[in-house]
Amino acid sequence: MYHSYTPVPEITSRQHPLVKSFKAAAHGDDARALLDGWHLIEDALTADLAFETVALTRPPRTDHEVAIVSQLTRQSRAGVVYVSTAVMDALSPVRTPAGIVALVDRPELSLSGLFDHATPLIIVAVDMQDPGNVGAVIRSAEAGGASGVLFTGASADPWGWKALRAAMGSTFRLPTVHEPHAADACALLREQGIRLMATVPRDGIPMHHIDMTRPTALLLGGEGAGLDLRVVDLADDRITIPMQAPVESLNVAVATGVLVYEARRQRNKDLLRKQDSLREQDLAPAPSESPAVRPRSTTTDH
Repeated sequence: MYHSYTPVPEITSRQHPLVKSFKAAAHGDDARALLDGWHLIEDALTADLAFETVALTRPPRTDHEVAIVSQLTRQSRAGVVYVSTAVMDALSPVRTPAGIVALVDRPELSLSGLFDHATPLIIVAVDMQDPGNVGAVIRSAEAGGASGVLFTGASADPWGWKALRAAMGSTFRLPTVHEPHAADACALLREQGIRLMATVPRDGIPMHHIDMTRPTALLLGGEGAGLDLRVVDLADDRITIPMQAPVESLNVAVATGVLVYEARRQRNKDLLRKQDSLREQDLAPAPSESPAVRPRSTTTDH
């Protein structure tokens, strides 16, 4: 079902209070996050995030969009409003807005959510200042099966609009928390029995030769300088991704993906080995029992 009509915009002034609310969220000065685009808003609906306001420049054009708007109308506290194109340009920080934006409440997340897995694999991002990399790291971590991402130091806000767009919905599904100080973050992880592995460009243990089947936290530094040596010294191990010369470094999101998938490979291999061992035990013949020895008769013939 397609909708060809264009409703009269309810908001046509860029001075409307709604514009101020969206700008505050875009700058991170708010307890709400700003979403732009149908896909991101649908992912937020699926994750049961609490919507405050939704603004559109046009009505839904497909059955799929109709279903999304219908759900948004029921779930948004302030409902769905139509705005002019000029107002949408003011609401959205994106260069070319998708025609639909929303404000959602940021969920309250705690460090405990990182430890829900039986064998946690946690990414610790230290001083990761580029929001695009922040979002890409979250996306790579979810794709590879990590149990969560912990941002620390001067890292960009993972719930900022740029990071959310780069993560493409992964932030809504993967535990993503922030701890201001790297030393405190490492201490908290160690208290939970997590082994800390600091990534270094050279002279670390090659990733294929280090055991990541146990509870593990992978520490990655920000763009350029990588991990501060003081943070490296807090780790139990130093791990290196082998690279062909003369390449000496990888983008941090690429490095995250490589390490997470290596951990996944090791864990899958370990799981298969355990399954094979159990299968062999099930198929092994039961030990034969020795025939019972008849007791000698103590009866005396008379």
